[in-house]
Amino acid sequence: MHSHAVSIPADAVTLVGDLVVPKDPCGLVLFAHGSGSGRLSPRNRFVAEQLQAGGLATLLFALLTETEDRQYRNRFDITLLADRLLAATRWTSTEPSVKELDIGYFGASTGAAAALYAAVAMPSTKAVVSRGGRPDLAMSALPHVTAATLLIVGGADDTVLALNRLAYEQLKGPRALEVIPDATHLFEEPGALDEVARLAAEWFRRYLGPAKS
Repeated sequence: MHSHAVSIPADAVTLVGDLVVPKDPCGLVLFAHGSGSGRLSPRNRFVAEQLQAGGLATLLFALLTETEDRQYRNRFDITLLADRLLAATRWTSTEPSVKELDIGYFGASTGAAAALYAAVAMPSTKAVVSRGGRPDLAMSALPHVTAATLLIVGGADDTVLALNRLAYEQLKGPRALEVIPDATHLFEEPGALDEVARLAAEWFRRYLGPAKS
């Protein structure tokens, strides 16, 4: 397992991130965090560790600089967040350790909407996983998403679950909606985040890497 800090150019700023590459990775997953979160989010780092254990490379990075994050509206600027995710995706094509790998996105909260917009702009993206996400904020993009998309929602996260069900109906490509019983928005209940990580790893391993016979 090789891990190192990286600097990603995006427009006029530089984004900081952590790239982890296991031996013989089967794909690369970029994380798009939600509002008020970041690359140090313990939930995203937990999921990333489980993906790494399953043979997937991961890139956790800050979509906003510290200065930008202090402007609350930036956290909900889905276009800006998607542009940053695209910049990071383009950067990975210059990184020797991962440039040949299939790309997937793992988005949480508003980051899920950014991931879906980015997947449309970057049709080579193979898979998207949303954890407690807001795919409804990317409603106009959903019919154009070709990446296999998995929506994971807590069964007790009533409003977000309803929004995910609406979004699910707009997706035209490979798709699935997984509801984790009794889990709330942050999946803090015992075993809930473990189930998120298991489902995400299975999804990415299914759709990234060599074509399955």
